[in-house]
Amino acid sequence: MRSKIALIVWTLSLAAAAFALAQDAAPPTVDLKAQPESTPAETSDSAPLPSSSPELPELSRLDEAFKRSSIGKAADEFRQRVEIRKLQNRVATDESVMEARRAADQSTTDLQKRERLREYYDIYYGKMRRLASDEETRKALDDLKATHVKLLEQPRVRPIPGASLPPVPKKDKTSKPKKSRFGRTTGS
Repeated sequence: MRSKIALIVWTLSLAAAAFALAQDAAPPTVDLKAQPESTPAETSDSAPLPSSSPELPELSRLDEAFKRSSIGKAADEFRQRVEIRKLQNRVATDESVMEARRAADQSTTDLQKRERLREYYDIYYGKMRRLASDEETRKALDDLKATHVKLLEQPRVRPIPGASLPPVPKKDKTSKPKKSRFGRTTGS
């Protein structure tokens, strides 16, 4: 009895699969020759529009429109990070960039290293800026370069000749009472 039910279920599932995959037969009067152009009232929704239609923009214009459309602030920032990362990967293997980095790493003094790192950042971010696709990415690259170059500044280590050092803030010793080594405060 079980085998008969299993056979019936299997046959029905096979029939359902065959029915789902079946194709509709084409009408017997299919005309494969080119038909004369019809008026817009005669065209149906399924008929393709001619490619020379002036109303349709080019595919490249549509692609540009969708690339630049904003889908949200977080998504735009993510898209920009992805583009910057692709640019970094592309520029990192450039010979002039690698040579500038090697020169910075081989410098002997701190001052020389900071100067060579500035040159490296100019080359590195300059190449990425030229390859960037839009102005927003170029601005983000300029901001990244500015933060890297700012880290190289050390005004207290190498002050400008003739200028005085900025004053060192002094701690106010009278505001906090001293503690003895036994945990009690001593007052004067």
